Amino acid sequence: MMHKKVNRCERVAQQLKRELAELIQFEMRDPRLGMVTITDVVLSRDLRYAKVFFTVLEATEIDVTQILNRSVGFLRTQLSQRVELFKMPELRFIYDHSVVRGMELAQLIDQTLPSSS
Repeated sequence: MMHKKVNRCERVAQQLKRELAELIQFEMRDPRLGMVTITDVVLSRDLRYAKVFFTVLEATEIDVTQILNRSVGFLRTQLSQRVELFKMPELRFIYDHSVVRGMELAQLIDQTLPSSS
């Protein structure tokens, strides 16, 4: 029984990730958003809460986090029309630092390697 619940959580998370990416790209008209990429959605086991991780280009993470978290009502309403769930999870948007950190680490590695000239 536990195995089935985990798979359902993963399936719902992937569907929410796809739908949120589409909604943010095509339905939200805020020019301050820049280019937002949803990197992951982590659902609580009971599907009541969703942490939505994102990265952004061309904007500051603080502004985008605030805009997205203020748009939760709109996004949940839109999601409820697209995704069949008894109750739509509460959304919380969190900036995903892993992409930026990965780029910083890659630069550090490049700097320490001898150049092949």
